[in-house]
Amino acid sequence: MSSLGTEAERTLIGKGVLLCLAAMLLFASQDAVTKMLVQEMSVAQVVLVRYWVFAVFAIVWVSRASSVRRALRSVRPKLQVLRSLLSIAEIAIFNLALRYLGLAESHSLMAVFPLMAIALAAPILGERVSLKCWFAVCAGFIGTLVILRPGLDVFKPESLIPLSAALCFAGYHVVTRQVSSAGDGFNTNILYMALVGCVCATLFGLTVWREPSPQEWVMLAVISVLSVAAQILLVKALEYAPASVLQPFNYSLLVFATIIGFLVFSELPDFWTIVGAGIVIVSGLYVIILQRARR
Repeated sequence: MSSLGTEAERTLIGKGVLLCLAAMLLFASQDAVTKMLVQEMSVAQVVLVRYWVFAVFAIVWVSRASSVRRALRSVRPKLQVLRSLLSIAEIAIFNLALRYLGLAESHSLMAVFPLMAIALAAPILGERVSLKCWFAVCAGFIGTLVILRPGLDVFKPESLIPLSAALCFAGYHVVTRQVSSAGDGFNTNILYMALVGCVCATLFGLTVWREPSPQEWVMLAVISVLSVAAQILLVKALEYAPASVLQPFNYSLLVFATIIGFLVFSELPDFWTIVGAGIVIVSGLYVIILQRARR
């Protein structure tokens, strides 16, 4: 009986991992379409359409499980607004990065956000961070410097754009932990993120709105659908496997982005970008192992 239960648990975890990998592939595909779209269209307009679709999805999702009015009752509403603003800022800034940088390079720099979150959690949440964790954080930032190569002729100021997105995303994760520990659930988190982001995206997006071409409408529809589909896959993945198990597989996004970047845009990261990304990923995985051991 015990062996059958263990086998069933492994099967469920395997499904969760596959769903997580599928979500990462959709996110990478979404970024590829976004990269094509933001070459000619304002980032604010792209984000506006994405968030209107996301808002509709969030309202439908919450209505099925509970009620919109109940989900809007947050224990920490101000933090929910801050969290939502950090989320939309991360998306807009990263979309801007895709205009100037390749998929692999953008995601290589973005991959440092878990280490940034640890660095922020210590002073903001008052968490005790072990010396080993700080060592991993420092190693990850060294990997970032390897990618950036400041002071050399190959340094591109545009590389600071995805780093800014990573900082916003790290802040988003820290604030998410605050509101979740205070008692806000998934429905409240997703609804605030959708509605606050939708209002913010509308305020900025309408000022630069122009009528998209038929081809642009198709691409806007594709990235909106891919985004919602990826979010659903992640939610389903967490139903089968715990977040601690799925966390390492989030780095597959960088692998998928590199492959798609090569196939679609003929982009290949240079040697030092690969080395730096490797250092960042190994540092992040080491932190995950340390956190598991601590639990």
